[in-house]
Amino acid sequence: QVQLVESGGGLVQAGGSLRLSCAASGRTFSRYAMGWFRQAPGKDREFVAAIGNSADSTYYTDSVKGRFTISRDGAKNTVYLQMNSLKPEDTAVYYCAARLGGQRSWSDWGQGTQVTVSS
Repeated sequence: QVQLVESGGGLVQAGGSLRLSCAASGRTFSRYAMGWFRQAPGKDREFVAAIGNSADSTYYTDSVKGRFTISRDGAKNTVYLQMNSLKPEDTAVYYCAARLGGQRSWSDWGQGTQVTVSS
């Protein structure tokens, strides 16, 4: 099990940028694939991006490709989501999640951080 704490959310104008961080506890960070999800008001939680446990592979939902970048720093046990060219439709609570290598489901979740993009 790993504990996750997100930070970096806030209010930004359309076209602006934010960088979300997710700090993971424990000594087994390198064993986990990491992901970002988001949930807008009245909508289901949706996948945004993921990165493999060795950072050799990344995945993005189509709506953020070319605008968002996921990365991880093993020395800091932290995963990042750099968000550029933000749009009002990116407004949501963003959640960090961890998935142990070989597992199919995301087992650990952070508490979420609010991102609001004004038009």
